[in-house]
Amino acid sequence: MKPLVSILIAAYNSEKWIAYTLRSAIAQTWPGKEIIVVNDGSTDRTPDVVQQFASQGVAMISTENRGMCAAQNLAYQSSSGDYIQWLDSDDVLAPDKIERQLGALRETDSNRVLLSSHYARFYYRTRAAKFVHNSLCEDLSPVEWLFRKLSQNLFMQNATWLVSRELSEAAGPWDTRLYFDQDGEYFGRVLLASEGTRFVPGTGIYYRMSPSNRISYIGKSNKKKDSLLLAMKLHIQYIRSLEDSDRVRQACLRYLGAWYDNFYPDRPDIVAEVQKLAAELGGSLEPPRLRWKYAWIRPVLGWDRAKMAQRAIPDMKASFLRYFDKLIFKLEESRSRAAEVSSHSAARASETVS
Repeated sequence: MKPLVSILIAAYNSEKWIAYTLRSAIAQTWPGKEIIVVNDGSTDRTPDVVQQFASQGVAMISTENRGMCAAQNLAYQSSSGDYIQWLDSDDVLAPDKIERQLGALRETDSNRVLLSSHYARFYYRTRAAKFVHNSLCEDLSPVEWLFRKLSQNLFMQNATWLVSRELSEAAGPWDTRLYFDQDGEYFGRVLLASEGTRFVPGTGIYYRMSPSNRISYIGKSNKKKDSLLLAMKLHIQYIRSLEDSDRVRQACLRYLGAWYDNFYPDRPDIVAEVQKLAAELGGSLEPPRLRWKYAWIRPVLGWDRAKMAQRAIPDMKASFLRYFDKLIFKLEESRSRAAEVSSHSAARASETVS
C-alpha cells in the first residue's frame, strides 16, 4: 500500500497567494495525500479563499493567532500521513515533487532517511525560476549536512524536505519560542534523528520572495533578533552533539560571523553573548565589515547609515525586479483569461449552431 502524505500549511493573512499554493498541492502527481490548512487567526479573506477548495479535499482548521510554530504543531497533530510535506502559504510545489522523492526510496531504506530536493526563488512567475544548487544538494550524513550549512552559511528552504512520521515524532514539535529561523532549528532536530539525507534532483519547491514584511526578514525586530540568537545557540549545540572537532568549532565561528551584523552595534547585550559563544569555541569575532561599495559612507554618516544603505540598495533592486516580473505576470494572466473566455464563447456558439 502506498504511503499517505500530509501536506501541512500554516496560514496567516495569506489571501493573496494561498490559492496558488493550494493548487500546487492538489496538483501533486502522488495520489495518496491529505491537505490541511491551519488558519492562524487571519484578519483578511484567507479562510474564504481556503474554503473554496474544500470540494477538492482541502481541510481547514481555524484558531486564534498563536504564531507559525503553534500552527505547524496543530497541523501535524491533526494529520495522519506516513510522510509530512511542510509548505508555506505563499510557496508552490513542483507537480512531481512528492512522487519523485518517494520514488527515490530503496527497499532497504528505513523510515529515518530524510528526503530533500531543490528550491528556486521567484517573485510572481515560477516559469522564470531556476533551481538553486549548492553543496547541500547531495546525499549527506547529518553532521556533514550541518557542517556545510554552518561553514558556508547555506540555506535550504523548509518545503524541500519530505519527512517520515517516524522522523517527525523523533524530532519533536516546532519550538514556539522562536520567531525567526524556526524551520532551520526544527530541521536541525530532524537531521539529528535521521540516518542522513537522500537528495532528489530536478524537482522541488518554488520559494516566493516577498517584500520586507515576510517572516524571514529581521529588520529592526528585537523579537526576531532574540529568536535568531536562540536558534544559533541550538544549531551549535546540535552539531557539537554529533562531532566536537576543530573543523566543527571553526564552522560554528563562521556561522556566528555570518549573522553578527544583525546585532552589531545596536544590541550590545546580544553582541556580548555572541562573543562569549565565540570564546567558548576558541575564537573571537571582529566587527562586521561593510562591502567596499558602502564602506565610504561610514566615516561620513556613521555605521548605522552605512549598514542601512548596504541593505536598502539591494532591496531597491529587488523591488524593481519584483515590479517588472509582476507586470509580465499580470499580462500573461490577462491573456490566459481572454483565451479562456474566447474558448468558452466559441464552444457556446458551436452548441447554438448544432
